[in-house]
Amino acid sequence: MTDARPPEGEALDAPVIQHRLSAEGTDELLLAGVNDVHLKALARLGDLRVILRNDQLILSGAVEAVERCTPVAQRMIRMAQLRRSYDLADVERFFAEAEKAPLEPVKETDEEVVALPGARKVIRPKSKGQKDYLSAIRQNDIVVGIGPAGTGKTYLGVAMAVDALARKRVRRIILTRPAVEAGEALGFLPGDIRDKVDPYLRPLYDALEDMLPSDRMRRAIEDHTIEIAPLAYMRGRTLSDAFLILDEAQNATTAQMKMFLTRLGLNSRTVITGDKTQIDLPRPEESGLLEIEQILKSVEGIDFVYLSESDVVRHRLVKEIIRAYADHDNGGERSR
Repeated sequence: MTDARPPEGEALDAPVIQHRLSAEGTDELLLAGVNDVHLKALARLGDLRVILRNDQLILSGAVEAVERCTPVAQRMIRMAQLRRSYDLADVERFFAEAEKAPLEPVKETDEEVVALPGARKVIRPKSKGQKDYLSAIRQNDIVVGIGPAGTGKTYLGVAMAVDALARKRVRRIILTRPAVEAGEALGFLPGDIRDKVDPYLRPLYDALEDMLPSDRMRRAIEDHTIEIAPLAYMRGRTLSDAFLILDEAQNATTAQMKMFLTRLGLNSRTVITGDKTQIDLPRPEESGLLEIEQILKSVEGIDFVYLSESDVVRHRLVKEIIRAYADHDNGGERSR
């Protein structure tokens, strides 16, 4: 038997009820987590007592607490039945999603899953926003993903690009970023131009390295099946049969953004990612991301997807940091 309780002193004084949920057919380790970390999180976040006993998950606490936690517990049970792993951050995210809208049922076949052949890796969206993002990429030629750091904008975009290449839907992948100085001088970096710009493109390499075997990735870069280059290198080209990703688009000027968008050739798809709160341009109002948000929203075949702090999949503190900065900025605006 597993018995998880809320931290001492946080239990409600209201009358206690007990609600039993069937956990039959679950992988108990997936459900409870290592050292019962998932059930302890459920107890802590829900302010109730959680017991896993004889294929039953028992929630004990105030009526409001039990009602609030039941949908989260049901999702955890269903995922454990389907042998789908999740972690502490996911449990916290389930609660955040449940506060905004009823949780969607977990499907037996996940249509949004990205299975990468060769890498033997399965990538699943971890939030509703990420599901909407992947769905938009599948259905549109150009998708603009806007949201804070850690929401998977670049990672999921690269996953979809690798998937399209593996399925021979495109012949090449082109990943690009504007090489904008963010408080550091590019000219003082050692080496030739490639050495100078590679640090700006490193996050794109990181995403690829997580999805492709190293030898396959190296060959793809050598034969230009995968190209990673600064945005300035895109000028004058027509890019057909390609999956294009423009990362950190908030740092592309209006002229650069127009240049990039007009590179799109036949049978090509484009994903543009950016964070409007991290513009490093000398004149932030000249950000091409801000402009296309205004002038391209009504163009058929282009979709805008907005991710929020609830979609953050990094360390739990990233979400708190984003919220703290937002509160600070809002307070600063009010005080001016």
